[in-house]
Amino acid sequence: MIPDSIFAKRTERMGASAIREILKVIARPGMVSLAGGIPSPQAFPMDRIAELASTVLDNHGTAALQYGTTEGYRPLREQLALYLATLGIAAEPDEITVTSGSQGLLDNVAKVTINKGDVIAVEAPTYLGALQAFTPYEPTYVEMETDDNGVIPASVREVIETHRPKFVYLVPTFQNPTGRTIPLDRRKEIASIAGETNTLVIEDDPYGQLRYSGEFVPPIKSFAPDHVVYGGSFSKVFAPGIRLGFNVAPKALREWMIKAKQGVDLHTSSFSQALATEFLRAGMMENHLPRIIELYRPRLQAMINAMVRSFPASFTWTKPEGGMFVWAVGPDGFDATEFYPVATEQYSVAYVPGTYFFAKPGTGVATMRLNFTMSDEETLAGAVETLGGAIRAFLE
Repeated sequence: MIPDSIFAKRTERMGASAIREILKVIARPGMVSLAGGIPSPQAFPMDRIAELASTVLDNHGTAALQYGTTEGYRPLREQLALYLATLGIAAEPDEITVTSGSQGLLDNVAKVTINKGDVIAVEAPTYLGALQAFTPYEPTYVEMETDDNGVIPASVREVIETHRPKFVYLVPTFQNPTGRTIPLDRRKEIASIAGETNTLVIEDDPYGQLRYSGEFVPPIKSFAPDHVVYGGSFSKVFAPGIRLGFNVAPKALREWMIKAKQGVDLHTSSFSQALATEFLRAGMMENHLPRIIELYRPRLQAMINAMVRSFPASFTWTKPEGGMFVWAVGPDGFDATEFYPVATEQYSVAYVPGTYFFAKPGTGVATMRLNFTMSDEETLAGAVETLGGAIRAFLE
């Protein structure tokens, strides 16, 4: 038997994903999941995959099957530079790094920046996957205040001036878990604060292209290029299984991130990168996105309408303009973790209790994250109405 002494101390801080454990229940017959943050298979460009794969072999040959450079396949980085320019981010191909999903960026930046006890500033709530990536490196978390428009700049400044964090981590557009988007004026103010205080900001943007209403808001990176690491992903706009993320980081940090990545995976899948190259080169981002948006837009509306009809008046919820999530907040005394087994076992509806998205344990017990991408409108409406009725009965 392997002795416990073989394991590094950091494993004590590595917990299984609460969401992954929760998602095990969706395999039960009849269960409707409002829990997972996963794209609908209907959003994948299945009608073009074989064509793309053939084009990759024709245009890239053995390069798509060979070892590659750690920073990423050059043709993909050239296409990404063109794409990023449409977002207002000026980046040369050599300034772009490709990772294995956006999660690869989070672990990578944590590895090269966090010492034990370093302060990391996060939103309250924040993305659980980021907490999982950062926590093994033993940081101390400080939560910044948020409202219906996301993180509050005054709180960002206060946290920076008081705690001098190693970096500020944000998901500014259609945030996971709340669906909130930081408006333009706040983004400019956050960028200004980062410059004035010489603070690094990690801008995680996997959902930004999934906009169903409202106007595009430029990334924070476009206002503070020297102080922001901008990270994007192909998971929500192409397919998560290809495991491709990309980022633009300040030069000194990028060089260390590349060195750290070399020791982890040498480089990200060459074939996946070649697929993404042809995806962008063929204009499929522009052509395929409208299909995804038309798939998800009515699903979001179906969820909101059903919540209006069925949730107790004591609940509030976000009304996002895009993304994949709605965030619901219950009254004092409601415990979403305690209610979860009731919802799943008695009513066959799954969701994610919101408390898991807070860095401070025991926070957000009355909150829940609801996903709308995986079911059609009729199924969503029925599940939300069932959930609303179950909550009413639970609160009586």
